[in-house]
Amino acid sequence: MTKAAKKKTSAKTGRRPGEKVIPPLAPRMSILNRHQTVGLSCAVFVLAMIGAAYAAVPFYNWFCRQTGFGGTPITAERPADHEIARKITVRFDGNVADGLPWTFGPDQPSITIHIGATTLFHYTAKSHGWKESEGVASYNISPPEAASYFNKLQCFCFTNQKLAPGEKLDMPVVFFVDPAIDKDPQFRSLDTITLSYTFFPVKKPSTGSSKPLADAGNGSKLR
Repeated sequence: MTKAAKKKTSAKTGRRPGEKVIPPLAPRMSILNRHQTVGLSCAVFVLAMIGAAYAAVPFYNWFCRQTGFGGTPITAERPADHEIARKITVRFDGNVADGLPWTFGPDQPSITIHIGATTLFHYTAKSHGWKESEGVASYNISPPEAASYFNKLQCFCFTNQKLAPGEKLDMPVVFFVDPAIDKDPQFRSLDTITLSYTFFPVKKPSTGSSKPLADAGNGSKLR
């Protein structure tokens, strides 16, 4: 560009040749506000997802207990209104996850009961650790499809249990098999159901007393 052309351009724009162009303040503030809005929205979304994840755990447990989903026995409020002549064998299984210095298992491997009969059964846990330890149990039914007919009235599951070194804990379970199972074509030939528990260590023991989900879920401590 010739010197004459540069002077002509400078005269039109009011700027000297080579002078930097500085954008107006308003557009810059608008871009900054948009970035802040996007950042804030992302932060709110992340916090909402974290909250939803924590809320999903108790909701999922409640849903499974109410529907028998995933092999989880249903928690009943009252016994069956009748029992039938048909019998079924209930097998019992007990497991302890790594990190918990306990032995845990059923008092006997299986029992045979009338369908609809309210039944009391016992598990026993013992601590082999050198200090107090705390565990919590989860459970499931096999076959999983039969879980909607297996009803528990009393259970120690989902309740934190503390044991001192060498201490034993008697853990009762009260349950019944819904007589409606006899009318389900899928289970007319079913003769065995397995109730299985697994105890997991509680990494951060609570300072206060834990509240059981069942009315009488606490065990009886034995020395």
